[in-house]
Amino acid sequence: MVLPIVCGIETEYGIIVRSPDGAEPTSMSPMTASSILVSAYVDTGLRQRGASTASGTSWDFHDETPSNDARVGDAEHPGTTPSGARPGGAGDISVSTFAPEVEAHLVNTVLSNGSRFYVDHAHPELSTPECRTPREVVRYDAAGDEILRRAMTAANSQLPGRREVVIYKNNSDGKGQSYGCHENYLLARSTPFAHLAAGATPHLVTRQIFCGAGKVGREADGVPASGDVFQISQRADFFEEAIGLETTLKRPVVNTRDEPHADASRYRRFHVIIGDANISEVATLLKVGTTALWLATIDAGLVTDPIRLAAPVSAVRTVSRDLTLREPLELANGSTMTALDIQWEIFRQVDAAASHGILESIGAEAGNEVLQRWHDVLATLERDPMELADTVDWVAKYRLLDAYRQRHGLAWSNPRLAAMDLQYHDLRPERSLAARLGLQRICSDDEVARAVIEPPESTRAWFRGRSLAQFGDAVVSANWDSLVFDVGESALRRVPMMDPVKGTRAHVEALFDGCEDAAELVRRLGA
Repeated sequence: MVLPIVCGIETEYGIIVRSPDGAEPTSMSPMTASSILVSAYVDTGLRQRGASTASGTSWDFHDETPSNDARVGDAEHPGTTPSGARPGGAGDISVSTFAPEVEAHLVNTVLSNGSRFYVDHAHPELSTPECRTPREVVRYDAAGDEILRRAMTAANSQLPGRREVVIYKNNSDGKGQSYGCHENYLLARSTPFAHLAAGATPHLVTRQIFCGAGKVGREADGVPASGDVFQISQRADFFEEAIGLETTLKRPVVNTRDEPHADASRYRRFHVIIGDANISEVATLLKVGTTALWLATIDAGLVTDPIRLAAPVSAVRTVSRDLTLREPLELANGSTMTALDIQWEIFRQVDAAASHGILESIGAEAGNEVLQRWHDVLATLERDPMELADTVDWVAKYRLLDAYRQRHGLAWSNPRLAAMDLQYHDLRPERSLAARLGLQRICSDDEVARAVIEPPESTRAWFRGRSLAQFGDAVVSANWDSLVFDVGESALRRVPMMDPVKGTRAHVEALFDGCEDAAELVRRLGA
């Protein structure tokens, strides 16, 4: 039986504060600006609802365990021991040494569409609600962008001195700092993590040829962008390990965070940190859809001999810097394949797995759409990547910037091109270069507007969002797998949501319609 895949995206947005003359002031830190942004959106929403309090529903950190490592106890993985240490000779390193920290003191809230909007380190971050199809992910990713635009408007109305918060959906500030766009895929716990990691690696390394966001120059941690080059990926410069737990230092191609936010005996969450944030909705659909189908194929035991790259980390950079898509990548068996060859091979295996019901993992209709678009984008990349200027971000950006570069006789290292690169990702519609390029849409404006307010109907996100919309004043805190209610009793009441495909509209709409208040809802749930 194919397990339904639940998926979503977490996007960290770039943020700056401009003074009236266009200069970037130094008096406000990105963390402060991010806090103002999130708080302004929450307060504006509460005022519109007529709420009397100044704070929204807070995030519940009860089940946050980002230091759990999927390799621990995985007998098939040679990199760790069951005790959680990496055998390494003198002074074994505990996997918790570099464990991510939870910053529970920063602004952190949950919205009526089931998403989480918060400050992460020095960036505003929005995590989409749990979704069942790539199209849903695209819709809620676009809704996240719209929420950030509304937050900008709300924050700028409060800033003194005509200062302005500006948000970018990119992954690098050009000064040596990168911020992520992570994906999540809920899979079966029974699949050994080592098997997942081995199978996923060649896809994560090579899928950037259709979901890379494009970038001017080369960059590294703490080293500003430079070089007379254009490359495919925003994030490729910042990856240093093939596999690991970290997300902000020594970033790995395969992240090992083991935090399912669900029944851990049944599910594992495959946390992907190597993707770019996409402006193109088609690129987002392909990024999530191809990865979900490939992981489902691995999860079903249909990939017995995955392609093994000899050096995955260097291959990430090789692919990113090869606009011809013809650079050979060395495999562990001594042969070579191009990124396009590897993608064709992965596509063929997923296509063959369709007869085993793999497309059902994201719904048959969605699976067929992804499979068709995947085939078409690979065929077009093979023929001429420049034909994808309305579909693939790096191609759209490259065509625009290269035409400008040639018209004015500029080198790729010219600062005007770096400024245009940044402006491609500007979320202000009147300033965004991407908005002028006629990128194909997946969602209508009406669908996105509804997704700003309403949760997806096909997962537990519907229960979370409906609870906030209908009984928001009684919801003290929320997270992915539970809600905490204050129903006027001596103790708060926690409602667990350990199964992501329960609590859907079909499951609980009648229950909500029949409850007059939160106390009745909690009582009827037996919580």
